[in-house]
Amino acid sequence: MENLIKKIRKEKLGKLLQDVSLKMFNTYKLNPKAKVVFYPKNIDSLIETMKYIKEKNIKHIVLGRGSNVILNFDYYDGVIIKLDYFNDLKIENNKVVVGSGYPLIKLSLLTAKKGLSGLEFASGIPGSIGGAVYMNAGAYKSDMGYIVKEATVLTPSLEIKTISNKDLNFHYRTSFLKENKDYICLEATLILVKKDTHEIMELIKSRKEKRLATQPLNYPSAGSVFRNPKDDFAGRMIEELNLKGYNINGAEISSKHANFIINKDKCSGKDIVKLINLVKDKVKKEYNIDLILEQEIIT
Repeated sequence: MENLIKKIRKEKLGKLLQDVSLKMFNTYKLNPKAKVVFYPKNIDSLIETMKYIKEKNIKHIVLGRGSNVILNFDYYDGVIIKLDYFNDLKIENNKVVVGSGYPLIKLSLLTAKKGLSGLEFASGIPGSIGGAVYMNAGAYKSDMGYIVKEATVLTPSLEIKTISNKDLNFHYRTSFLKENKDYICLEATLILVKKDTHEIMELIKSRKEKRLATQPLNYPSAGSVFRNPKDDFAGRMIEELNLKGYNINGAEISSKHANFIINKDKCSGKDIVKLINLVKDKVKKEYNIDLILEQEIIT
């Protein structure tokens, strides 16, 4: 690891942080530490770094904006790779080519103001483009699978490849990239639809008002915890089990929306995972349904 740090600095491959708190890197505001957080300055720097990481078998993860993850560790003794500098944006008519580090909400609002429809669902999802493609982020019966034409990726053999929508295999909150974690999303091409700007902005406004009324946005969380079972709602089942407000060391099932876990008081990732397992056990016992976790646990 020390040799990798020296290499990054010597070759000026990008921004490097050491022994850093990850509180600002995840929407749960969990506070573990990482040995190294690395921001490659471009694709060549990423490839050079990944080549060394693979050769030396160094522990690593690519982390977007931390909006759908649970950091279930106290200290990450490896490299957390952040693609924030991969933020180029090009809009031609209704085609959007955007870097994987570009913020999803920012792009949603920008395209809306340009009269481009298709990203309204993302106006409240605080992720990155790469993370959104990876997990097929969605809301309001829409998701990235409807608008992504193709994605440029770095393959496990460190080749740059373009994958079409069909081969990205988008399904509910998953994709080819989520099932093949050695691929890294670098860029996405989106196809949107021309529409009246006022109409788009009004829809975004109404959905924001609904979120404020129904979701616990005043506490750190990572959005919906569980996928909704077919023809039912995870929140309904959790609420009927009288689990709203149930708390484990500061991790709490929201009293406002039962399918949200909030960081009420400096909880850890382990506390959130304990609460998740408790909910799953109780729902299985009462309804004989195996709830599927929508968030990703990182260890």
